[in-house]
Amino acid sequence: MRKFLVVLDDTRECLNAMRYAAMRANHTRAGVAILSIIPPEEYQHWIGVAEIMREEARERIEAHFEVFAKWMRDRQGVDPELIIREGEPVTEILDVIRQDPQIGVLVLGAGTDKAGPGPLVTQMSRNSGNLPIPLTVVPGDMSKERLEAIT
Repeated sequence: MRKFLVVLDDTRECLNAMRYAAMRANHTRAGVAILSIIPPEEYQHWIGVAEIMREEARERIEAHFEVFAKWMRDRQGVDPELIIREGEPVTEILDVIRQDPQIGVLVLGAGTDKAGPGPLVTQMSRNSGNLPIPLTVVPGDMSKERLEAIT
């Protein structure tokens, strides 16, 4: 089964990327893999403190995931899987894509502020010619109705 890979983070635009991935998965009978990445700089403390911080980050991610997963299951009939990685975002995204041949599309949400679409969209767009799968960038301010119409 083909899967849409979507990145879960704390940005507002993440919501539209999640919606788009779930709706496309529903319409194409595909799956959704949700990737959340814990940056390495969060653990530059003593070992005991780093372990506590790592566990707290995982708990936050799992709670955040459950909100999206419930909506995907209830509204779209899609049961997403959660992947948690630690490291540099681009490296981890590419690694997950290489490890799972069922992942067919990477979905990212684009920020709407004047600073640009966001660092992840910028970095992945620069490398899009070398990606092994298509990249879909979903505008962060696109309405729910418009998302439904295009999926």
